[in-house]
Amino acid sequence: MFLKQFFTFSDVAEDWQLGFQDPATSTVEGMIFFYDFLSISLIIIGFLVFFFLYQTIIHFNKITNTLPENFTHSSLLEIVWTILPAVVLVIIAIPSFTLLYSLDELIDPEITLKVVGHQWYWSYEYTDSLVNRSSIQNGFSVDSYLLSTEDLTPEGSFRLLEVDHKVVLPIKTHIRLLVTAADVLHSWAIPSFGIKIDACPGRLSQGSLFIKREGIFYGQCSEICGVNHGFMPIVVRAVTPTFYQTYLNLVYPENS
Repeated sequence: MFLKQFFTFSDVAEDWQLGFQDPATSTVEGMIFFYDFLSISLIIIGFLVFFFLYQTIIHFNKITNTLPENFTHSSLLEIVWTILPAVVLVIIAIPSFTLLYSLDELIDPEITLKVVGHQWYWSYEYTDSLVNRSSIQNGFSVDSYLLSTEDLTPEGSFRLLEVDHKVVLPIKTHIRLLVTAADVLHSWAIPSFGIKIDACPGRLSQGSLFIKREGIFYGQCSEICGVNHGFMPIVVRAVTPTFYQTYLNLVYPENS
């Protein structure tokens, strides 16, 4: 209980941060696993390559071997250095393709959130809810603007990352994201979710999201969309389904 009370997640970028933010979805957990797996593979391959280069420099020079060998071809060596890299690529490709296909997997969603990028703010449209998924009339929309420095609270606020309206989404719920733009190119990205979906005018991009834990997650527009590109933050508050239903009843009483 003591450790649980003082354990916190890093859901926002920190000063001099070199690693990933703490994952909130299975997708990011898979990305971190693949990154660690790939890093270990590169270290092993790099060590072997430099070891062979060192052995070649030490043992195959005119000082060590004054009499050069008289062969110019080795079938066994060519077979080994052709098959071995191919096997390594297959081993790396298996988790890579598994992760790639999991990013496009879309299970029957319980909630649809439409994200519209504007110059320079975000609009969010809740087109259905946990109460009545078949009725699009139950939807509502909110605009999310950057909070100015004067409006920040003394504690717990992040400059250039806070917004006036956070996106509220339930945890452990399959969510469909529909992303588009009203004017220029934008990109809806949250590192803790492993989400980065381009918002293109006239095009509706789709993504899936399944949040595993509660928290407040921060992101930003990752497309150079104009002079105020750096002032389009994204804040998502993940809550329990019960709290989410209470939120819907407050902002849109017709859902109750």
